[in-house]
Amino acid sequence: MIMKKKLFLLLLLPVLGLAQTNNEAASDTEIKTQPFNNKSRLFKDWSVSVGGGGAFMSHADLTSFYGGDINWGWHGYVSLDKQISHTFGISLMYTKGQTNQKAYLNEAAGVGHGYTKFDQLALLGDVNFSNIMRRVDNKSNFRWALHGYGGIGFTGYKTFLQDNAILSKWPLYIEQKMDIASFTYIGGIGLKYNISRLLDIELRTLYMLSGDEEFDGGGWTREANPGYNEINDTYSDNAWLVNLGISFKLGKNKDHLRWVDPLQMAYAKTAALEDQFKDFNVCEKGDGDNDGVCDDWDRQLDTPAGARVDGAGVALDIDLDGVIDLNDKCVTVPGPISNNGCPIETTAQPIATKQVAIDEINKYFKGIEFELNKDVIRSKSFQDLNQAADIIKTLGAGDSFIVVGATDSRGSSAYNKKLSQARANAVLKYLVDKGVSSSVLTAEGRGKEDLKYTECDPATNCPEWKNEANRRVYFVAK
Repeated sequence: MIMKKKLFLLLLLPVLGLAQTNNEAASDTEIKTQPFNNKSRLFKDWSVSVGGGGAFMSHADLTSFYGGDINWGWHGYVSLDKQISHTFGISLMYTKGQTNQKAYLNEAAGVGHGYTKFDQLALLGDVNFSNIMRRVDNKSNFRWALHGYGGIGFTGYKTFLQDNAILSKWPLYIEQKMDIASFTYIGGIGLKYNISRLLDIELRTLYMLSGDEEFDGGGWTREANPGYNEINDTYSDNAWLVNLGISFKLGKNKDHLRWVDPLQMAYAKTAALEDQFKDFNVCEKGDGDNDGVCDDWDRQLDTPAGARVDGAGVALDIDLDGVIDLNDKCVTVPGPISNNGCPIETTAQPIATKQVAIDEINKYFKGIEFELNKDVIRSKSFQDLNQAADIIKTLGAGDSFIVVGATDSRGSSAYNKKLSQARANAVLKYLVDKGVSSSVLTAEGRGKEDLKYTECDPATNCPEWKNEANRRVYFVAK
């Protein structure tokens, strides 16, 4: 009964996509529908973020990591964030900062030191990995989320370089305006924590690829003085940013879209509906045999426990041998009930009387299958015909028998007569090939003139299983 209730509730889930309520006075189970447009949004999807932290020239000629020390720099950022879905958002971010770096060129120059002051305007994509990887059966709320970032931007900068060799001449300054020539890439990851409905906090690290060899202040070219650009074989000086930031979630709705799991909504709505419809009775007369089919339309009210059933509640019997699949030891091969639905291995020994032999042979003829509208015997029937051939070979040499072919009432009489004759001939030939004397057998096609169920003319008068039983080959005495 619990399964039926959940099935009923599942059918109602499409309605939940349009169901919502903003009325705090309404009960938890009350459902109101609204047009699906911008005004009916259920979540906050805008936020403003600010933060700051360390900045380091990490992959360059002059770096922030020199002589076992860290030359700390700084940066700060502000961004406007838009959440597109619960797994993806975009941010327009402005960053300002400074890196401090050093390098050793030669004995004359000694240790050169410098800095890079930079401004960057970037557009970042934001992927919420925690929502993507969240298990579908996880019903708990979550407050931590792993985010991945990637995007492009424009970076303007001004650098300074000073060492012993150029001290008497000049400090070296390089300046790059924020324009098309300052195109950069940026990417990274962040760990975000949901403090409250209004605030998030995030620890984030970003890697900035400048695409410029001058970003560390080492000079304009490799060939000209002072020569710092030849220290490392790289044409892009890159910076590493680590920061802690806070995000202010904007809007009047309760939750922000980045913290919403659609499955949680479905679970909540389903739980509310289960409580609302806990007394709902799907089956008026119940389901006495617990097969999932209400007694109101169950054609087999005493289905054994564990048996698979069809839509009418009848236990399945795939090979139609009278033994349901639950108890059938040979589910796809017909066999007698006495042998648990499996064929009996018959040894070639004389049978007491001709009629007993015919009845035994017809057990193996029952269910012989042919290709559709053809006289080609399907290979799955070979084993049964082999058994029948062994029995026939034990009969007296003076006996004669007929292999009869019959069809259902569909189609013309002439066509059915021809098809049934061809199928009877095919069975006879198969038996002869297995060693049965051709002198004791005759093939006869009777078409639709030999219906097992005579009431099935026309075929529409009967269920399909009766029409299938009319399409047969059987064995009779001549």
